[in-house]
Amino acid sequence: MKAVRFGEYGGVDVLNVVDVPTPEPGPGEVLVQVKAAGINPGEGKIRSGELHSRFPASFPSGEGSDLAGIVTSTGPGVVGFSVGDEVIGYTDNRASHAEYVVADVQNLTPRPAGVPWNVAGSLFVAGATAYAAVRAVAAATGDTVVVAGAAGGVGSIAVQLARLAGASVIGLANETNHVWLAEHGIIPVSYGDGVAERIKAAAAPQVDALIDTQGGDYVQLALDLGVRPERIDTIVNFAAVAEHGVKAEGNAAGASAAVLAELAALVAAGKLEVPIAATFPLSQVRDAYTELERGHTRGKIVLIP
Repeated sequence: MKAVRFGEYGGVDVLNVVDVPTPEPGPGEVLVQVKAAGINPGEGKIRSGELHSRFPASFPSGEGSDLAGIVTSTGPGVVGFSVGDEVIGYTDNRASHAEYVVADVQNLTPRPAGVPWNVAGSLFVAGATAYAAVRAVAAATGDTVVVAGAAGGVGSIAVQLARLAGASVIGLANETNHVWLAEHGIIPVSYGDGVAERIKAAAAPQVDALIDTQGGDYVQLALDLGVRPERIDTIVNFAAVAEHGVKAEGNAAGASAAVLAELAALVAAGKLEVPIAATFPLSQVRDAYTELERGHTRGKIVLIP
């Protein structure tokens, strides 16, 4: 089968699509023919070596967590899934950017018919992260929640989940994404100088919570706006957690098949949109990450094996 591999840390040029043996499922596992697999900023940081101290790579390394596809074989003791089942899920083994991937059955959920393959295959990392962040700040009716990076892979889902929780949501984003935000009931606010004043003008009477998907100074911005530390969640600025006591709940806190099933049901019901910025064949994985690393992408970029 074809799979993405890299043999050293570096830029997108270290990524290669190579022939490797098709894996065999073990006990409690199934083999999935991958129909779509999202890419994520964290994977690029692992590949570059930026996250070596937290997530070291063993070379040659595969990559990818998100997946959606069709079960083609099952290992011993598997119940609940059969050959031919369409599934959404994830792997913790950096292996989904491939034609086939072995996945633990506890990390899978059935794909509802109303969830397109490209959405299904990009739902886990961004969706579980957004799910956890919204719950970390306890978004609820009557709250005003600010989301920094409101049009990105995580932010575009977080703003919608916060709205579904009943909150009024201010989305910080490039002006090219303001129409999309407004169409989803989000109050769009531009980045840059004067952002605090623009947020204050949009928030009545106050800002209650902030979700930071960008890093930089957004935790400090939230504190300056009077948001309590326990209602600030960052998935990027981990130094601020120790310094200010804010939260850093993200993908690990939301990683479960039950969360995936809940998000997929919202998509199927038309209550949650997962914007797809672009799709690339597996052979163009370098181009896909080049596009991702340009930034300002609305929603997800997806590989199609």
